[in-house]
Amino acid sequence: MVKSRWALLQQPSTRHAVQDRFISAAATTGTLLRRGFSGTKDKVVVGKSKVEEVAKITAQKSKTILTDIERWQKGVASTDLFGVPIEVTAQRQDCSKPIPQILVKCGDYLIVSGLNSPNLFKSEGDKKVIHQLVSLYNQDSTASVPEGTNPVDVAALVKYYLASLPEPLTTLELYNEIRSARSSIYSMRNILKRLSSVNYMTLEFITALLLRVSQKSLLNKMDARSLAMEMAPVIMWQKERRPEFYHQYWNQVSKSLSNKTVDPPPGSYTAWDMLADDGEATDASSPIPLDDGTPVDFGAIEVVQLLTEHHNAIFTDANETVWK
Repeated sequence: MVKSRWALLQQPSTRHAVQDRFISAAATTGTLLRRGFSGTKDKVVVGKSKVEEVAKITAQKSKTILTDIERWQKGVASTDLFGVPIEVTAQRQDCSKPIPQILVKCGDYLIVSGLNSPNLFKSEGDKKVIHQLVSLYNQDSTASVPEGTNPVDVAALVKYYLASLPEPLTTLELYNEIRSARSSIYSMRNILKRLSSVNYMTLEFITALLLRVSQKSLLNKMDARSLAMEMAPVIMWQKERRPEFYHQYWNQVSKSLSNKTVDPPPGSYTAWDMLADDGEATDASSPIPLDDGTPVDFGAIEVVQLLTEHHNAIFTDANETVWK
């Protein structure tokens, strides 16, 4: 039987058929191996691409985190509103007017429900409430003032925001010229035209708000002179004479952050530095003191008083603020 099978294999036709089968099997095996190697190679390439993509995203996130840390060390994080140059805030907004929306929201709120409140812009307000408001606007610069907020707190928030700006609304460059023009409506009008659009329109908005507040002085006890004394230090200051007296109310964040083992560098102030420590024995409704050892700038006070009392005459060419 074995011999017969061997004899069968020795036949030419059978031998060729077997060889063809071996060759076919070998070819199939080679194809499968090549496909396997090719698939593995493709998977490696895809995997490599995904790893590179993840690495790129991670690097970008790390860069963003580092940028935020660097900006925080300088006193402001990338999403903050307080402490950011007013031009940057205006560029972030998608509004017809380049006025920071926090001021617009606060102004509208005071016009509707706060003009009769005593000591507007004089009382420092409730520090815890202002802390919450600063947090709200640092997260959402277009947020509305929460319903029921004390107008005194809203007015104080306006002051804290203006004081947090790296440069005053009147700018450092024009300080002397604006101060010298405080007795002339005509001169003041011409000098203010040299301000940037965002500074000019924001100054117009703030002084329009002060005018409206002063018109209710019989009820709120704040006439143009009183308002000017409170607002001048945060609207107009000289180089190296920022309203530093506010910093005694601005240490809330740096202390809370230090509890998280993060210490701000010496000499820097965060947006949260604008709030007093909860443990300090300070009357939440007491006036913000001006007697901090810094000479009172009566010239700046007279400028703000002029801008308030003669607002409509000075800002004649502006798209003046009009409340319903």
